[in-house]
Amino acid sequence: MSALDRAGPGTPCWVSLLTGDLPEAQRFYGAVLGWTFRPGSLGEDFSVALADGRPVAGLGDVARSFGVAVSWTCYFAVDDANLVASRIRERGGTVAVGPVALGHGRVVLAADPAGAVFGFWEGEVMRGWRIGSGAAPAWLELRTRDAFASAVFYGEIFDWDKRSDICEVRYEDEAVMVRAGDSTVACLRGGAIEAAPDPRIRPRWHVYFRVDDVDKAVEAALAAGGAVEAPVGSLENEREAALRDPEGGIFTVTERTGC
Repeated sequence: MSALDRAGPGTPCWVSLLTGDLPEAQRFYGAVLGWTFRPGSLGEDFSVALADGRPVAGLGDVARSFGVAVSWTCYFAVDDANLVASRIRERGGTVAVGPVALGHGRVVLAADPAGAVFGFWEGEVMRGWRIGSGAAPAWLELRTRDAFASAVFYGEIFDWDKRSDICEVRYEDEAVMVRAGDSTVACLRGGAIEAAPDPRIRPRWHVYFRVDDVDKAVEAALAAGGAVEAPVGSLENEREAALRDPEGGIFTVTERTGC
């Protein structure tokens, strides 16, 4: 059986750390999240992180070659990368990289009109990988200035409104929830300010990884040379913390099961 599959257009299909030092990134995330690693199918600059033998995320030593900052990036599945890239430009977004051929697909890195960076992928994806399921990230969250304007942008480029059988968009408590099947896979929340110097409140897609004990993850991150970006917080007795790896990649560890 192939390890690859097709994902519903417009749905999150992968997350990857764009790093400038792959061995260092593996050391840090192995210590903090307990991941192991295997070579990726895209070449020696890529590896796949595993939790209990299941794929969690990708790591690519491409930050310098792509000319982008070290960061966690989420990717959405598309049928036609050229079409989506043109829609982004037409709606005030920016296409920074691509489409670039990688393996059996094509990848694009872009930014929405508010400046939040994201990617999309045309081609086969990792079989069984799904936000909120198994070892995959718990969820994705866009923190931006205007959640509703962002929902219109992403809805139009990914056809969320035309593909309600795949993605369902709901407005709840001043946030936009994107559901695929029976799971909320992404949240879009307003309030960030584009010009703010603090990266925690700039428009940004955040990746949440589930852990059994947030405090232990924080201790491991500090011991491995990382930093705490936001103090440990609690919501309904479930804890989370925003962390920064030694190269500057920001991510969140959480004990929660959904956004």
